Amino acid sequence: MRRPHHLLALLLAPVVTGCFASGGSDAASGDAKSGSRLRVALAFPPAENLSPYGADATILSRLGVTEGLTSLDANGTAAPALAASWRRDGDSTWRFTLREATFQDGTTVTPAAVAAALTRAAAAKPAPAALSGVHLKATAAGGTDVRITTDRPDPILPLRMSSPGLAVLSAKGYRQKDRVDPVGTGTGPFRLTKVTGSTAATLDRFDDYWGGRAQSSGIDVTFVADGTARAAALRTGQADLAEAIPVAQAAGLDAATRKETATTRTTSLLLNSASGPFKDAGLRAAAREAVDTAALAKGVYEGHADAGAGVYGPAVTWAEGKRERPAGRAGAGTPKGTRITLATYDNRPELPEVAQVLKQQLEKAGFDVQLKVREYSRLESDALDGAFDAFVMARNSLVDTGDPVAVLASDYTCDGGYNVAQLCDKDVDRAVATAERTADTGEREDAAMAAEAAILRTDAVVPLVHQRIITGVGSTVRGALLDPYERTLVGTGTRR
Repeated sequence: MRRPHHLLALLLAPVVTGCFASGGSDAASGDAKSGSRLRVALAFPPAENLSPYGADATILSRLGVTEGLTSLDANGTAAPALAASWRRDGDSTWRFTLREATFQDGTTVTPAAVAAALTRAAAAKPAPAALSGVHLKATAAGGTDVRITTDRPDPILPLRMSSPGLAVLSAKGYRQKDRVDPVGTGTGPFRLTKVTGSTAATLDRFDDYWGGRAQSSGIDVTFVADGTARAAALRTGQADLAEAIPVAQAAGLDAATRKETATTRTTSLLLNSASGPFKDAGLRAAAREAVDTAALAKGVYEGHADAGAGVYGPAVTWAEGKRERPAGRAGAGTPKGTRITLATYDNRPELPEVAQVLKQQLEKAGFDVQLKVREYSRLESDALDGAFDAFVMARNSLVDTGDPVAVLASDYTCDGGYNVAQLCDKDVDRAVATAERTADTGEREDAAMAAEAAILRTDAVVPLVHQRIITGVGSTVRGALLDPYERTLVGTGTRR
């Protein structure tokens, strides 16, 4: 299903003209030498004033503004970041030894500062997704150590500390009671200096970064929700990096600038199981049976995705061999004109078309579907409050911690902080709790798949496709970080 895009791109190109003007002389002159500023087009405008405790956390990590105690390596293993090392100190306690580092406001990264940052995160409402179901206490322990104690044994705490939502900011970032301010308070290679509402942001190189001086002098970010406009900005040279290029626009980019990355992101149909029509398990089963996932992968995504198999897709390489078949599903009910509201967002350009195809499939099965499409920042709170009967969402299953169990706890348990499906099922909670308690890697994977089967049994989530992300990378750009976990994009070696 190929959509015409060249004319539309030309029509939209003036929308982004001038949006990438830089605050620095390098970008203004178009100089491509090492040290010039990068112009980046991001798909998601800030939804929560760039608070690290919600969806905006990945904006900060992708731009190299914030860091946690650990990071994820290419294998999904916890690697040193602000903590140079760590060790377990009892069943429920870990000690993290900090490296020498400086906050972007010039203050020193100390155990007390880290403990204060983690304490603030633990008290946030709602809690960061990485802390879903986990209660922790952080304290300074000597000259270089931070002690973190959890309410129960947590074998994956070092992975949890890699979450963008647990970034460490200086004391200045927490001065306001009701707001966290990342401007000039992070620890990464780029310092956020200015945020222009939900349209733009300016970052300068942080020369005292512990990991070495970045090769670019700064970043000029424009938030461009329209995917066609992002592709046009890259094609016309107004952007050096553009994330989430629509599949309809991919063919219009030079092959050398079109980078496709297999990711751990799954697009799913989430059904509100707590209220409205989909409180009925039979109607949820009817919706699941109405969906043709292969048609979505081949049609909407033009082969740049795989048909949905579960919460985890092919990029989670161990999952398929351990997948369990859901048992005990309800029989499909009869919709008989049941009216439902189906919502999604347009920041990920394929989602509105996915929702339109789903609307047709569900209506063919007998549902009466009202479709709502908004920009994500205008939709998130309603989705989390259960305002819609059905919601199409693209979710990275490993973005919060790198641990396969974490997304199950945050998205599908009674106390989950990102539970758009409003699911509260005792069998699911029990299965997730079992997985959370399992320390051995192989056994934890087995338990995660058992929990996935329990979740799929409820039909509160219908996996649609497993995505591959297309990133636009300008021909002069080197060192872009194309991360399957979608946590990084720009680092010390990224330059043009």
